[in-house]
Amino acid sequence: MERFTRIHFPDTPFLFFTGKGGVGKTSVACSLSIAIASEGKKVLLISTDPASNLQDIFGQTLSNSPTKIEGIDNLFAINLDPEQAAQHYKEQMVGPYRGKLPEVVLQNMEEQLSGTCTVEIAAFNEFASLLTDTSVIGNFDTVVFDTAPTGHTLRLLELPSAWSTFLDDNTTGTSCLGPLKGLEPQREVYKEAV
Repeated sequence: MERFTRIHFPDTPFLFFTGKGGVGKTSVACSLSIAIASEGKKVLLISTDPASNLQDIFGQTLSNSPTKIEGIDNLFAINLDPEQAAQHYKEQMVGPYRGKLPEVVLQNMEEQLSGTCTVEIAAFNEFASLLTDTSVIGNFDTVVFDTAPTGHTLRLLELPSAWSTFLDDNTTGTSCLGPLKGLEPQREVYKEAV
């Protein structure tokens, strides 16, 4: 019987599990995350799959914020929910005007921010911030991404280029996310994420 030696885990802070649906990305990502955490490293496991089952695997509710996994030292998880990301984005945009503008204007703003464009880019903003925000990254030794099936993940990874081109070419000054001037700071975040 062959004895196994201690596993050497990669030194990179980011690990991505990608591929077609149903090939075992989540199983491998969870297993590796648990193994790395058991070595004493602080791990953040992130699912970018809208149909994620991390909550079922760990038997606890997860959100867009790091949640400590019960019973496993050093392991935290995020279930990146695009709808929750869009709600957070809308509140950031509309919240400062509550009590200052008429309710009808606020409702109009919320309606303008309720399309799929907002959901898509808000989810990417969350994803990009997890790659670039040092206050998040600095708290973990390893960040494991359990991605959505290939097509969805490729679309997610194409967004920075698509939005940079949109920002360069748009002459109207607005987008489905509001005034373009407010999106300009995201350009650097997107560049850094890529």
